[in-house]
Amino acid sequence: MSEYRFHLQKYRPGSKTVCPGCGRKACFTRYIDEEGQVSFPCNVGKCDHINSCGYHYTPKEYFHDNPAVKENLTGQDRYGNVASTVIKPVVKPSPAPQPQISFLPYAWVEQSMQRFDINPLYRYLATVAGKEETDRLFNLYKVGTSKMWNGAVVFWQIDRDGNVRAGKIMGYDATTGHRIKEPFNQVSWVHSIRKIPDFHMRQCLFGEHLLASVSSSARTVAIVENEKTALVAALFIPDLVWLATGGMYGCFNSEAMQVLRGREVVLFPDLKVTDEWKRKISMLQSICKSATCSDLLEEMATDEQRSQGLDIADFLLMEDTPQMILARMIERNPTLQTFIDTFGFELVDAEKTE
Repeated sequence: MSEYRFHLQKYRPGSKTVCPGCGRKACFTRYIDEEGQVSFPCNVGKCDHINSCGYHYTPKEYFHDNPAVKENLTGQDRYGNVASTVIKPVVKPSPAPQPQISFLPYAWVEQSMQRFDINPLYRYLATVAGKEETDRLFNLYKVGTSKMWNGAVVFWQIDRDGNVRAGKIMGYDATTGHRIKEPFNQVSWVHSIRKIPDFHMRQCLFGEHLLASVSSSARTVAIVENEKTALVAALFIPDLVWLATGGMYGCFNSEAMQVLRGREVVLFPDLKVTDEWKRKISMLQSICKSATCSDLLEEMATDEQRSQGLDIADFLLMEDTPQMILARMIERNPTLQTFIDTFGFELVDAEKTE
């Protein structure tokens, strides 16, 4: 038996799962409670890939983010009395020094923003909102293009101080706008591909650099799970500052959320994780001016949509935009594009002309 009440699960075939940080399979070990009182969620654990991923969410951090769980935690002292505190380990380890956060050169961000024409997500969003608006969005959020997988997307994580924390590389289908997961999940990290030694990644919110803008200081911050969702939502609902945690868990922790101090925040979770995100509200309320979790999707979703785990971007894209209709017309009749280019025709937004 381990000397510590909370420890990493001992290995057995099938015990390692998908890492919530890097998305790789069979490399994530969860923490367990030796006494069986606490059932930690599946993001509390450690990734095997220390250098390329570095994800490690400890029980201590979990209890800090979820004080209600800690308050209800009980144990027995040596006399058998019940105590409402976390049992200390028999051997108290000396705290390990936190490694310094590693950063990537900003020049890499600029270099990656040269070839939008081969970027599948850019090509898809251009059919949704048009090239001009998609250009603006990619430049605003600093979305780049990688040489991997024929022009995969690079979602740069740039913090409020302008430091480049990470670059997540993801493959998308230019026609559907969906992630490519077959025959394998197309996801990697810039520091891993570049083989940077001893890189200590500390993720931040995707789009966090927007918080430094004076124009965003009075606007409500909306938090979603995925980077693409933040981009789509920013197209349709530009009054909010849309940021993403970079996955179901990603950087959704107390340390990363400190940048939201004093801000009004609304969470827009994917279907199926609404309850889990609601449990984060108490942690956010101790930091933010106000924090709420939207039930909008849960109220309007069908059972089938819930089973699919749709997000707000899926709902926003359900109704075709004029650009999407034109793109399909050109796909059926390519000469239409030649006709438009020859005469310099432009698609007019009826709402803007009223």
